[in-house]
Amino acid sequence: MASSSLRRLFHWGPLAVIGIIKLITWAMVHLMGMWWPPQQTLGGALHAIIFLGFAAATLYYFLQSLLEGPGFVPLGWKPEKESDTQYLQFCTVCKGYKAPRSHHCKKCGHCVMKMDHHCPWINCCVGHANHSYFTSFLMAGVVGCFHASVVLSICIYHAIHRVWYIHHGTGREPMIYLTLTTLLLTLLAIGMAVGVVLAVGALLYFQIRGILRNQTTIEDWILEKAVSRREEQALPKFVFPYDLGWRRNWALVFSSKCDGLRWPLKEGCGVYDLTREQQAQKVEKRLRSRPYTATRTYSGRWVPLVTYTRAAAAAPCSDEPRLPLRPGLLLTVTRQRRHWLFGEVVGEWSASGSPPAPPRGPRGWFPRAAAEPLPPTYRHKTKPD
Repeated sequence: MASSSLRRLFHWGPLAVIGIIKLITWAMVHLMGMWWPPQQTLGGALHAIIFLGFAAATLYYFLQSLLEGPGFVPLGWKPEKESDTQYLQFCTVCKGYKAPRSHHCKKCGHCVMKMDHHCPWINCCVGHANHSYFTSFLMAGVVGCFHASVVLSICIYHAIHRVWYIHHGTGREPMIYLTLTTLLLTLLAIGMAVGVVLAVGALLYFQIRGILRNQTTIEDWILEKAVSRREEQALPKFVFPYDLGWRRNWALVFSSKCDGLRWPLKEGCGVYDLTREQQAQKVEKRLRSRPYTATRTYSGRWVPLVTYTRAAAAAPCSDEPRLPLRPGLLLTVTRQRRHWLFGEVVGEWSASGSPPAPPRGPRGWFPRAAAEPLPPTYRHKTKPD
C-alpha cells in the first residue's frame, strides 16, 4: 500500500502542483525580502510568517490527501445480511458488492468509499479517507495564493517604477530589482496564483457546499436525475438519506470515526434508499437506450482529424474513454451529442436475431458517423432484461 501511495506522487498532476507551490513560494520570498524585509519590520515578519504558514499547510494537506488515498472498499465485500445484496450493485472487477455511497473508479482500479471525483492533481480519487485533507488543501491553497497575488502585484508595481522613485521619490520607497529572468518568473507566479484563486476557489466552493449537504459530486448528479425521474412518473419526492444538518455533516467529514461502509441516516430513511434509487435509474437508462451497429472503423483516437473531421472539432469535454470500433459490432447507446455517441459493445450485429450480450462490455465515446441506429424491431429483440 505504501508503494502504491508513493507511485501516485510521480505523475504529471502531483509534480505540477509541487512545481506551482515552489514557484509561488520562491517569488514571494525573493520579492518580499526586498519590499518588506522581515528581519527589519514587524509587518514584514508577519507577512512572511502568514504566507509561509499557508504554503506549508498547502503542501502538507496536498501530500496527506495523495498519500492517504480515498479509502477503498475491501475486495470481495458483501453486506452482513445475504438478502441485502438485492439492493446493491456487484462489481465484476473487485469481485464484490459496492457498499452504499461507493463507486468503482476505472483509473484507481478499485471501488472507492464515498467517492466524490477522481482528481488528476492528486492522481487518485477524493473519497471518505482523504476528503478532509483535500478540502483543507484547497482552503490553504486559495488563501495563500490570494495573499501571494496581492503582494507580488505590489512588488511588480514597485519594480516597474523603480527608476521614477530614484529620481522623484522620497528615498523611503522599497527598491525592488528584477532581471529579465526573475521578471518573467514573477509574472508567471502571479498568473499561477490568480489562476489558483479563480479555478481552485470555484472547486472549493462546490466542495464546501457538498460537505454542508453531505453530498458528493456523484450523489448530487444522482439526486438531479431522481428529481426529474420521479416528477415524470408522479412518484413521491426522493429524500436524501445522509443529510443530517450542516453541523453534523461538517463533523462527519472533519472529525468522524465512520468506517466508510456504514453511515448515519436521516430519521425515517433506510440504509439502501440511495442504492435502490440508483438501481431504478439504471433500469430506466437501459430502457431508454438505443441499439446501434458500427458501420465504419474507428481507431479510438481522441481527435480523429483525418477520418472524422467534424467529430474531431467537437470532441466531448470529458476524460471518459474512447471506444474503438470495427464494422459489425452491436452497440447500446445511452448518451448522445451532435457528433458523438456514448455506449458499450454488446456483441456482433445479426439481422436474424439477438446476439449473446455480456453483462458489461467496453464502453466509451465514438463518432456518430461511425455507426447507424438499428430499427425498433431489432431494439425489442436486444432490449436487456
